[in-house]
Amino acid sequence: MMELTLQWGGVLMAIGWMVLGYMVLVISFYSLLLLISFVQLRKTYQLDEREPYEELLHLHQTKPVSILVPAYNESVGIMATVRSLLSIEYPEYEIIIVNDGSTDDSLEKLIESFQLVKIKWVIRRQLDTKQVKGVYQSRIYKNLLVVDKENGGKADALNAGINVSNYPYFCSIDGDSVLERTAFLKVMKPIIESDGEVIASGGSIRIANGCEIESGEIVKVGLSRSPIVVMQVIEYLRAFLMGRIGLSRHNLLLIVSGAFGVFSKRWVVEAGGYSHTVGEDMELVVRLHRYVKEQKANKKIVYVPDPVSWTEAPESLKYLRRQRRRWHRGLFESLWIHRRLIFNPKYGSIGMVSIPYFLIIEFLGPVVELMGYLVMLLSIFFGGVYLEFAILLFLLSVLYGSILSMASVLLEEWTIRKYPKASDIIRLFFYSLTETLWYRPLTVLWRCEGILDVLRRKTGWGEMARKGVSK
Repeated sequence: MMELTLQWGGVLMAIGWMVLGYMVLVISFYSLLLLISFVQLRKTYQLDEREPYEELLHLHQTKPVSILVPAYNESVGIMATVRSLLSIEYPEYEIIIVNDGSTDDSLEKLIESFQLVKIKWVIRRQLDTKQVKGVYQSRIYKNLLVVDKENGGKADALNAGINVSNYPYFCSIDGDSVLERTAFLKVMKPIIESDGEVIASGGSIRIANGCEIESGEIVKVGLSRSPIVVMQVIEYLRAFLMGRIGLSRHNLLLIVSGAFGVFSKRWVVEAGGYSHTVGEDMELVVRLHRYVKEQKANKKIVYVPDPVSWTEAPESLKYLRRQRRRWHRGLFESLWIHRRLIFNPKYGSIGMVSIPYFLIIEFLGPVVELMGYLVMLLSIFFGGVYLEFAILLFLLSVLYGSILSMASVLLEEWTIRKYPKASDIIRLFFYSLTETLWYRPLTVLWRCEGILDVLRRKTGWGEMARKGVSK
């Protein structure tokens, strides 16, 4: 019995040392990203304080944009989204709502509220899509179009919107999102100033639950009372302010969120448009990087932290679990489709750094973390030196999760400061300290379930319940 215990203890220690080494590697990488993000954010923030964005309203170099909003059963939030888009500050743009075969009253609401009439519209079929049944234009707002088509999924709806669009740049917006008025001026600034070098630009996504939104406009930024939502706010701050700024700084960004991103239409069409995957936004960005490298072109995909799109977050564990499992499946699909890029020097830093990072840290990370939790639990049973090892692993997991999340909250307060109330920042700060104790183990488990879904070849999005965030 003693010999068996020692054997299992040896296996436990071996796994523990592997987890320990992995966590040290990840913490080092994230700490480097945090340092890069802090320097970049402070520099950008100081410039933004002096930057007269309003001047872009009058510059002749400003690029017109087509705003695409794929909508499937978005009756609850679509009106607020359209109203927020109609009120943005930008010289020239069109709004194209793509009704992707909704079975609710989304289309009827739009027709009635904006006095839509069916028009004849020549559609350039640059990308294959399901059949378009009709194109409507508002009598009140001539730049508002609604495309009614057969259901084909989000990627198909976006491709249909690209076919209908008039302008050289397009922006994808989720059907439940609310944009700040100056968001487009800020997200388009790198594109305007780059003279064609920047082919995609993404903004930040923030959680609207707890904010006061009236007629599609943010009246007051606030924080939800739900612990689940508060933890998602912290998670978003960490992902956007720490992760994406650091990756964008060296043109390593592989995700431009489908909820708010601007793309060059020419490059997207040449690359083949959106593909029918669960994570169509990430897959498109990886394909653009790949296509650019193969064409030997000098192009960039950037992230701009300040322009913000506010979106509704799940308020129940059921829907949050479903979302995270789907996100992890989407991550795998993007990596699998472009697996030839992994450690391929032909694709430069994308193949040698960015793709391996998303594979080893983002995709496989939950498996290693789950093993770490199991090692900690079993070490308590074995006692002695194993218990000391478990304490070391726990302290590292706190550093990995809670401390880095707390740093992201401080980064928000030192730079962008979207949350005006000190009490909200204090709540975010203290909630971030509890992340390792309950929220992170849940997300690790859900992401591991996402890997099991991949092995079971599960497909589909799954239904997400929405309450709407605008009055």
